[in-house]
Amino acid sequence: MTIDWQAYRADDLWDELVTPAGQPRPGAGRLLKALAELSDDEIRERKTAAELAIRAMGITFTVYDDGAHIDREWPFDIVPRLILKREWDDVARGLKQRVRALNAFIDDVYHHRRALRDGVVPVDYVLKSREYRSRCAGISPPHGVWAHVCGSDLVRDVDGKLYVLEDNLRVPSGVSYMLENRAVMKRVFPELFEHYVIHPVDDYPARLAAMLRSISPREGRSPRIVVLTPGIYNSAYFEHAYLAQEMAADLVEGPDLVVGDDDCVYMKTIDGLVRVDVIYRRIDDLFLDPKVFKPESMLGVPGLMRAWQAGNVALANAPGCGVADDKVIYTYVPDMIRYFLGEEPILANVPSYRCSEKDHRDYVLDNLENLVVKPANESGGYGMLIGPQSTRRQRDEFTRSIRANPRNYMAQPMLRLSAAPTLAGNAMEPRHLDLRPFILSGKDVYVTTGGLTRVALRKGSTVVNSSQGGGSKDTWVVELE
Repeated sequence: MTIDWQAYRADDLWDELVTPAGQPRPGAGRLLKALAELSDDEIRERKTAAELAIRAMGITFTVYDDGAHIDREWPFDIVPRLILKREWDDVARGLKQRVRALNAFIDDVYHHRRALRDGVVPVDYVLKSREYRSRCAGISPPHGVWAHVCGSDLVRDVDGKLYVLEDNLRVPSGVSYMLENRAVMKRVFPELFEHYVIHPVDDYPARLAAMLRSISPREGRSPRIVVLTPGIYNSAYFEHAYLAQEMAADLVEGPDLVVGDDDCVYMKTIDGLVRVDVIYRRIDDLFLDPKVFKPESMLGVPGLMRAWQAGNVALANAPGCGVADDKVIYTYVPDMIRYFLGEEPILANVPSYRCSEKDHRDYVLDNLENLVVKPANESGGYGMLIGPQSTRRQRDEFTRSIRANPRNYMAQPMLRLSAAPTLAGNAMEPRHLDLRPFILSGKDVYVTTGGLTRVALRKGSTVVNSSQGGGSKDTWVVELE
């Protein structure tokens, strides 16, 4: 399987590494040359080495199948994705701009509602949102930040332009796999790191810890930080444990914490109760506090909202930030940037249609076979209609659902997602991919240099989620050769 890049074809897709003429894109020359010089046996050995490293490092994710929780080894492709640093600098500026506007919007929703009164976003879209939390009204988190960790998904269309597909503001996951992908690549292709200036990502845990310290309610002392997990059966438990260990924070579940009569949060230890200052929570709002949300929840901490409202503990991400993590609200982010920041958006949204608006809805219903239709609050690639791959029955079902609850749906054109060379059996073939960078917001704003590249390992598929057959690649932000 000696690789002949002249024969490699991505059809009419934008390929991240190879031009339609079979030439390396800027910055990719050394990588393609190194891969082409490997024999079939050497490529298989590198692939096996990656699999063994993933097994030895215990890198897993959990899928839910017919009521069972199944741990699977992380699917990883050994061919990295490259992005030039000069392009990434613009992307990072756009992501910082975007998250600043989103935090300003969330803060406005729970305080003055100027943007709602001025018609930037319709009032009903916000106050009737499934993620709006009335109990958060009037609360002022440190630095005005509600979404401390954001994972915005980026896609590149056939013309090479990057778009923001969605913003994940509640409990975005995947950053541990970004970090572990880099560790695996260093084991498998150490020689490539000698020939490239690859910007590092391994400072993320330290950056995360610094951000969490910056929102502590008790200034002038080293804060106690904990990572609140739903437990070992959660699909992202590996990440919860990994980040807690890397930050030297405590990994806790709901029963490990208690709220005292002084409205402070304490962790149970063998030496007694220890006050907690910052909680990096990895459970959804509705499970956080059974006294406020779901009374049957065993995952949260009774009284936690009371302690947060009193300003005695910081929560990241803050409850209520999901009001902006809504695929319909997403369509208004460019308007938020103009309204709150007085700037033009650096990064573009994917063109979108709101089914709650009659002319948009009529267009969507007339063109379902050509569009991707998404419910407002689903995640993980679930609940979507991918029009070009749908059946008549599925389109009929979505027609009924859209007519019954138009606010809950939006639609976008079917993008021709960019691709990259991916090892498929004994061949190198193009596979579709996206990118999830992570943005940390506290006293300062930080963007990872690159992010988690997710790749659709099934030929022709555009669904990159690991729970639905996707895998990942290491993402290299490199200087131009």
